[in-house]
Amino acid sequence: MTTPVKAAVLGTGSWGTAFAMVLADAGCEVALWGRRPELAEAVNTTRTNPDYLPGIELPAGLRATTDAAEALAGADFTVLAVPSQTLRGNLAAWTPALAADTVLVSLMKGVELGTAKRMSEVIEEVAEVPSERVAVVTGPNLAKEIASRMPAAAVVASTDEAVAQRLQSACHTPYFRPYTNTDVVGCELGGAVKNVIGLAVGIADGMGLGDNAKGSLITRGLAETTRLGLAMGADPLTFSGLAGLGDLVATCSSPLSRNHTFGTNLGRGMTLQETIAVTRQTAEGVKSCESVLDLARRHGVDMPITETVVGIVHEGKPPVVALKELMSRAAKPERR
Repeated sequence: MTTPVKAAVLGTGSWGTAFAMVLADAGCEVALWGRRPELAEAVNTTRTNPDYLPGIELPAGLRATTDAAEALAGADFTVLAVPSQTLRGNLAAWTPALAADTVLVSLMKGVELGTAKRMSEVIEEVAEVPSERVAVVTGPNLAKEIASRMPAAAVVASTDEAVAQRLQSACHTPYFRPYTNTDVVGCELGGAVKNVIGLAVGIADGMGLGDNAKGSLITRGLAETTRLGLAMGADPLTFSGLAGLGDLVATCSSPLSRNHTFGTNLGRGMTLQETIAVTRQTAEGVKSCESVLDLARRHGVDMPITETVVGIVHEGKPPVVALKELMSRAAKPERR
């Protein structure tokens, strides 16, 4: 009899819970860690996560705990599903309890403020593990749809193809189809920058600028992402795949996207604080737009849409003024 794969998922938000479901549906034994005892109890007794995925029944192979060491014990895969800006502190606390040879899996789509490091780099540094022990899950993965077992594809990336294949097998279900990739840099950049472009498209939608503007922002946003990726050594083909275009389209076109919704509220005239107040979950692009811009400047890459988002979100620039500045930039060839 084959021993089931064990997975620890750290974070009971919508995406952490949805991916824990995927792993359990794929036959893994899954321990879902969260801080709040009442939420862990609800998962274990009602088989639902009432705060983040209400009404969706969780599989029997998933149990919740508030004890991180208990969740991490013997885990073949340790899945990190916390807000990107909290990763460093959380992982430092969890590292002593990590199982030997566990693969650390990032569900996070952000760039760390201050260091401009990708999430896999933070994981390698804090947990003191080689890149071969780190994997990334990314792509067009709106949590509510996946939790409803609607068809979706994703990318599982690791510098070690064998590790990516192991994770692929551990999360492959009839409704969730993962593809492997060894371009971790490109996959992470695609996931992080699409949140920023999602904010921009949301702002445009909130302002009522129409579908031409949306199509233009998505396309030029992809160009920005690709420029940054090339400067950092990523494979340009990654950005035409699920981790790039696929994730970008889903984020920019769905009301389920937190970043798109956040941007829409800003575009309608809400202040940053008002928008934060009505946003229940983390919109990663709000903080990561600054770190993505920092990363671009470190590599000498021009990212005007990202600059515009930073201006609106963090510098108080009125969206109408920011739009005028963006549209009045000097004309240039498309492929530059």
